[in-house]
Amino acid sequence: MTRKTVRIAMNGVTGRMGLRQHLVRSILALREQGGLDLGDGTVLWPEPVLVGRRAHALEALAERHGLAEFSTDLDAVLADGSIDLYFDSQVTSAREGALRRAIEAGKHVYTEKPTATGLDGALALARLARERGVRHGVVQDKIFLPGLLKLKRLIDGGFFGRILSVRGEFGYWVFEGDWQPAQRPSWNYRAEDGGGIVVDMFPHWEYVLHELFGRVTSVQALATTHIPERWDERGRPYPATADDAAYGIFEIEGGAVAQINSSWAVRVHRDELVEFQVDGTEGSAVAGLRTCRVQHRAATPKPVWNPDLPAGHAFRDQWQEVPDNAAYDNGFKAQWELFLRHVYADAPYRWDLFAGARGVQLAELGLRSSAEGRRIDVPEITR
Repeated sequence: MTRKTVRIAMNGVTGRMGLRQHLVRSILALREQGGLDLGDGTVLWPEPVLVGRRAHALEALAERHGLAEFSTDLDAVLADGSIDLYFDSQVTSAREGALRRAIEAGKHVYTEKPTATGLDGALALARLARERGVRHGVVQDKIFLPGLLKLKRLIDGGFFGRILSVRGEFGYWVFEGDWQPAQRPSWNYRAEDGGGIVVDMFPHWEYVLHELFGRVTSVQALATTHIPERWDERGRPYPATADDAAYGIFEIEGGAVAQINSSWAVRVHRDELVEFQVDGTEGSAVAGLRTCRVQHRAATPKPVWNPDLPAGHAFRDQWQEVPDNAAYDNGFKAQWELFLRHVYADAPYRWDLFAGARGVQLAELGLRSSAEGRRIDVPEITR
C-alpha cells in the first residue's frame, strides 16, 4: 500500500462541533484506523493543520491530540502549496469570506452550513468554486444518522405507499446561562453575529426533506424569540436578538406536507432530541437519531375517540422496531470519507456548495415568511 499524506486546514475546530465531530470523531478517527483506503492501493493519511483566532487554545488542542501544526494566520495557511483542502466550522458570519479566500487560493473546500449569510453569497461561492475547478462539499450530517438511514431504507422499499405528511420535532431547553451554564454559545442568540435557529436548522431541514422526500416548493414559518435575555460565557446578561424557536410548514414536490418545530426553549418529551413521523397510505414510521419504528397498514389498530374512559393500551407499544441490519459509523466521519474519495479518487459526490445554497435559501425565505406573515414559494436553484 502507498500512503498519501493529505494536509487539511481545519478552521474553527476549537468550537464544540468542529472539535468533537470533525476533528476528533472524523479526522483523528481516520488516523486511528490507519487512514482511508481508496481501494486502488493508496491509503490517505489526513494531516490536520489547526486554524483559529486564539493561539493558546490551538496550542493546547494540538498538544492534547499529538498534532504538530497550528496557526492564527489564515492567509499564510492558504498560501501554503502543500495544503490541498480547507475545512470551515467557524461562526456563520466569518465563513463566507474565508471560503472565498480558500477557493481563490485553489483549495478544495469542505464546510459546515450555512455556507453564507444570504443566498446571493452562497450561490456566488458555488459558482466561484465551479469556475476555479476545485472540489467542494457541504456537511449534511443528519441523512447519515442511523435512524434516518433506516427511514430511507423504508422509503426506497416502498413501505409507505404514497407519502402524505412528515412531522418533525427538534429541540431541547438551552439554559439561559444565569443559574446554569448554557449548552450553546452566546453568539447563537445574537442576530448580529449570525445567530438564530432558522439560520441554524432550516438548512438541515432542507436537505433532510430534499434527500428523503423531494424538493421543498414552499415555506410558511413563524420565528420567535421566547427567551429575550440570556447570559454569556462570562456571566454577563445580554439581549437575545435572534430567534430561538421556529414553526414551519413546508410543501414538498409531489404533494406531501412537512411540519417541523425547532426550538431551544422546549423541554423534551420524546425518545430522542429529533424525531420525524412519516405517514403514508400503506404505513407510518417514527425515526430519531438512532432508532426507527413502524406501523404497517395491516397492523394499524382501530382507535375510537372516547374521552370518558382512560386509554386501555399504550400507543407506543403498537409499533415495531426496525432492525439495524448494518453497522453504522459516525455520520460526520462517513461523509468526510465520501468527500475525501471525491477529491482523491474521483468518486461521485452530490452534497456540494449548490446543495448548501438551497439550505441558505430556505432559511432566508423562512425568515421572510415569518416577517411578512405569508406562505412563500421556493424557486428551484439552477446550477
